Amino acid sequence: MQCVRAWRSLNYLCRVAHHRAWKRTQSHTTAARLDLSGIYPPIATPFTAKEDVDYQKLEENLQKYAKIPFKGLVVQGSNGEYPYLTVEERVEVVRTVKQSLPAGRLLIAGSGCESTRATIQLTQKMAAAGADAVLVVTPCFYKGKMDSRALIHHFTKLADSSPVPVVLYSVPANTGLELPLDAVVELSQHPNILGVKDSGGDITRIGLIVHKTKAQDFQVLAGSAGFLMAAYCVGAIGGVCALANVLGQELCELERLCVSGRWEEARVLQQRLIEPNAAKSEGGGSKGGWSMYTAQTLTLKAAFASLGQVAWQLLGSPAGYL
Repeated sequence: MQCVRAWRSLNYLCRVAHHRAWKRTQSHTTAARLDLSGIYPPIATPFTAKEDVDYQKLEENLQKYAKIPFKGLVVQGSNGEYPYLTVEERVEVVRTVKQSLPAGRLLIAGSGCESTRATIQLTQKMAAAGADAVLVVTPCFYKGKMDSRALIHHFTKLADSSPVPVVLYSVPANTGLELPLDAVVELSQHPNILGVKDSGGDITRIGLIVHKTKAQDFQVLAGSAGFLMAAYCVGAIGGVCALANVLGQELCELERLCVSGRWEEARVLQQRLIEPNAAKSEGGGSKGGWSMYTAQTLTLKAAFASLGQVAWQLLGSPAGYL
């Protein structure tokens, strides 16, 4: 009897291991086909005066994005003000963008939540709404507990369950937490973790990530236009840059120059972009209750208005309270 039980247990474990291996293989096949290289604007979410999502204004903005040769759009990133939306609104915004997105362009949806369970559930909803991949920020409310071990566990469980590839998202200016290098390196070995968006601006760190993950099919995206050329120099393959919402053609041109090795021309263009990028990001630190993210998003929406775009109306509350 004990032998039979032992055999049944072993058979069960083998079937579970085979199923997990199959899932990882299927995910890897999907991830291997997805090339992230290129420029993505992290699009803003327009609100009405009643703080509802303004889908008409969103549609108008999507028509403008379609005229610029972006690789795709990032929806529900930091500039999308996802903390101020309900789960239903977050998913509906992704669904709306997918319906208007030109063929061949990628839709990367932010699906990060504080709990692993909630992140998995939202990721599945984002995939069903049309996301090609998900951008997942580090949980940060209990940042003192978010060491490498906890974050590796979180992202691994997510990647095991996600029907679409996962892109890690490290944005210490907003979370107060940088995704540790050793965690990135270990997670890069998961077949359904495609890459990382690093917004910290540390070029040495970006170069180390590229170097230490070169044996994997792992892609690194710069998180700002301010260090885009430098990131390309150390091996990044693209950027998710807020400035692309305003100067999209210029950012796509900078990418083209870097990829083609025309570094002198790229240097000149990068230097021209530093000042507008700094203006977009000015207001760092808390000032009268306004965070760096709030100032950046408000400046971004104001820039939209100056260019005839309409996504600038109102920030979400409480950050948008005046």
